[in-house]
Amino acid sequence: MTSKQHCYFCGRSEVNYQDVETLKKFLSPSYKIKPKEKTGLCSKHQRQLAKAVKLARQLALLPYLSE
Repeated sequence: MTSKQHCYFCGRSEVNYQDVETLKKFLSPSYKIKPKEKTGLCSKHQRQLAKAVKLARQLALLPYLSE
């Protein structure tokens, strides 16, 4: 029997594109967004995370690729 992973954002503050340190927890070393199975997020927060990361990239808060 496997234990369920709990969503990081459920019961906490919402996903914020300005909180770069929190967003980096859910990115791979090459700055790709990790899949839901690896992050342990619920579907709602995984979608919000993807939008926040994409917005942070457009505003140059996060890089598109690692160098």
